[in-house]
Amino acid sequence: MSVRVCTLDDLLHAPLEADSDLTTQEYLVNMGPQHPIAHGSLRIVLRLDGETVKHVLPVPGYVHRGVEKMCEHLTYRQIIPYTDRLDYLSAIMNNWAVARTVEAAAGIETNERIEYIRTIMSELQRLQSHALWWGVTGMDLGAYTAFLYGFREREIIGEIFEETIGARLTMNYIQPGGLMYDIRPDFVAKVKRLIPYLRGCIEQYETLLTGNAIFQERLRNIGILDGAKALALGCTGPVLRASGVPYDLRAIEGYGMYGKVNFNVVVGSVGDCWDRYYVRLEEMRESLRIIEQLIDSIPEGAFSTLHYNADVILPEGTHYGQIETARGVFGVLIVSDGKSGIPYRLHFRSPNFNNLWVVTAIAPGWRIADFISIQSSLDLVVPDIDR
Repeated sequence: MSVRVCTLDDLLHAPLEADSDLTTQEYLVNMGPQHPIAHGSLRIVLRLDGETVKHVLPVPGYVHRGVEKMCEHLTYRQIIPYTDRLDYLSAIMNNWAVARTVEAAAGIETNERIEYIRTIMSELQRLQSHALWWGVTGMDLGAYTAFLYGFREREIIGEIFEETIGARLTMNYIQPGGLMYDIRPDFVAKVKRLIPYLRGCIEQYETLLTGNAIFQERLRNIGILDGAKALALGCTGPVLRASGVPYDLRAIEGYGMYGKVNFNVVVGSVGDCWDRYYVRLEEMRESLRIIEQLIDSIPEGAFSTLHYNADVILPEGTHYGQIETARGVFGVLIVSDGKSGIPYRLHFRSPNFNNLWVVTAIAPGWRIADFISIQSSLDLVVPDIDR
């Protein structure tokens, strides 16, 4: 795969010459950083010939806060609240990525109760995230009602999170050695009632949006990303699996309780916007399967095996851990000097950063309206890109 390096200035001041037979002229349009479909403060520079996209240049950085550098001045427990400000729709899973990396490096043991609860909470958040994505995708393409339905389910799951964690969005719940809080006595009963309700909601989604002929026209055979190109771009999560690559860390590494439950890794066949839509909808059904297999079997035990005030010092060297979030592989790279309870260096491998650059490869040649479909199908969360 060839790569051409150029600056934003090179692109913005290149000759604007159309290559069509009509007498037209190329022009540049800024989509964002404040735009209804920007999914956050993301600027996209589109080079257009009429309504045809000729070149796409993402310009991230508007939400950059220096999170990784700040984490190099914090203990491993203090880092956790910063991870849920990245991909805030995968906050619990981001917590887990740091906790899992620290536990593996420091040899910290957990118990089955902790791993059961971590897995169930992560799948509840995957459902919450995909439901919101479904609603936002509908809204991006003109179906505002879908947004209201998607947010309805998000809020119902959010109530369960709030009762347990005390927060609905930026949740710092999973910590090295266990959990911040134990689940409430009625947690199991509420989740069991939620499962059939959400199954019915997914069927509603199919009726409201999936079967709509206009919606299908906006997604089918639009923005095709083949498996080889997806791998070359470093894509992960539903974006990669929609291109036919069955890569899912839950199945490959079997961390938490994933190695003890049965679920399917959903893959697409074409790699278009429709496949990216289909994969996420089917993943919601698989998340319900996972929760259903675990919810009645949560064992007794402590919700943390590590004292809150315990000093955690990692062995000298480089340590890496990763988790399958709602948007793909979230990796944590820690360099420790072996002496201090804070990392010498820390880096987050965020799935959204790699998935963002898909637009540069597959959007050229499509119309502006198609670009909206393409960007929506990637399910980007911008703070995870900028960090």
